[in-house]
Order: sequence, then C-alpha cells, then structure tokens
Amino acid sequence: MTAAELRTLQEPPAGLPQELVALWQDARDDWHGAHATVQDLETRDAAWVHAYLHRKEGDASNARYWYTRADRPVFRGSLHEEWDAIVTALLAHGET
Repeated sequence: MTAAELRTLQEPPAGLPQELVALWQDARDDWHGAHATVQDLETRDAAWVHAYLHRKEGDASNARYWYTRADRPVFRGSLHEEWDAIVTALLAHGET
C-alpha cells in the first residue's frame, strides 16, 4: 500500500496499526478521532503522529513536545508532505 492508496480507502484494512488508522482518520477530516486513536499509545511512531496532529491543530508548543517524544525534528514542510512522510515511513518499516 502507498500513502496515496491509504488516503482513498473507504475503510482502514483489518490489522492496520493504530498509528496508520489515526492518519487514515485524519485524511477524512476526523482530527478528534485520530487524536483519540493515538492519545494513549506509547510508541515513538504514535508520538510522531501525535506531533503532526497538534501541528495541524496549530498548537506549536504541544507539537514540539510530541516531536521530542518521537525523537524527531519539527517538520518544516507542509502538513500534506508530513502526512505522506509519516505514512510512507510507517508502511516501509511495517512496525509501530
């Protein structure tokens, strides 16, 4: 699967990691659902998704906190570019 394919799916595939489910929800303009999905996950990948969501929300200080938890720099591109980068990375390593 690619990032573009994930964006167009009507439902997330069974067994899709929760971090990717959250990004699928975000692609459907369900920020709150996406946030609820990653809120209690303890992985660095979940922290990265969490950072992206707070950046999208406009909460820069909270986003920075989550980028630190994810051990990632603050993303400097567009939100669309970051969404694609996260999905591509998560799909590439197949683990979260």
